[in-house]
Amino acid sequence: FTKGGTEAINLVSYGFLAPRIQPGDEIVLSVMEHHSNIVPWHFLRERHGAALKWVDVRDDGSLDIEAVDAAIGSKTKLVAITHMSNVLGTVTPLQQIVARAHAKGVPVLADGCQGAVHEIIDVQALDIDFYALTGHKIYGPTGIGALYAKRAHLKAMQPFNGGGEMIREVSRDIVTYADPPARFEAGTPPIIESVGLAAAMDYLMALDRAAVKAHEHDLLAYARERLRDFNWLRVIGDAPGKGAIISFEAEGMHAHDLATILDREGVAVRAGHHCAQPLMERFGVASTSRASFGLYNTRADVDALVAGLGKAREILG
Repeated sequence: FTKGGTEAINLVSYGFLAPRIQPGDEIVLSVMEHHSNIVPWHFLRERHGAALKWVDVRDDGSLDIEAVDAAIGSKTKLVAITHMSNVLGTVTPLQQIVARAHAKGVPVLADGCQGAVHEIIDVQALDIDFYALTGHKIYGPTGIGALYAKRAHLKAMQPFNGGGEMIREVSRDIVTYADPPARFEAGTPPIIESVGLAAAMDYLMALDRAAVKAHEHDLLAYARERLRDFNWLRVIGDAPGKGAIISFEAEGMHAHDLATILDREGVAVRAGHHCAQPLMERFGVASTSRASFGLYNTRADVDALVAGLGKAREILG
């Protein structure tokens, strides 16, 4: 367990990659990454001389597997890639990325914070090296997440938090560490959060995940259809097979102003750069508003979004 997806990715950065990185070694990222899957690698750039190699997305927000493959070279030490973009909903071809990277001897970390709740995941079938997730994105509590890692990687990783619970023995001269995963869980564990996360995962596992996914995609398709009438609204990203997320920019309206009006109409959206500034730059925007649909949403919620956007147009347009 970790404090969230951010700490899970940092654990890989500090515990796995930092001891192996040399000046000029490369880490491959996409421009879709959340800052939590960017900043830890910038630390390695600043402190160890690593180079970040960026893979662009197409205009529809999809990721070209051939571009990823071309970016993986002899100096690549890790591919760090989102499973699903938190801004666009783009689902990356993770299994293909893993296969291409492994063929060149390169491990892969997937940021699964957005993907874990929307996609049906089998880490063993994916053959993924690392998979990071966070509790609050899967209907659990905040302050907890998890890192899946292959056992061989865990055994080779160095702990980066020291204290109680993660040791085997401590003397004046030497410290020996507990076996993984305990060696990465220093201090008093987040007991309440762990119970909450387990309850959330039990709840999700009891559902027909394929039916949930179909329901979310129905909402996405319905929202796309309803929003087509708004020629003053620019939807950012429309990749095939994307998750149930719509990010948009409204003509003449700042994203935060739009979100405020929608909030007053009882519609919750996220506004800002969504911790994904390289992606904002890629699409030439400073911020967007984002509507995300989950298993509890209905078409009535989409209708409320559309009505709220119409109201915002009357006030701000």
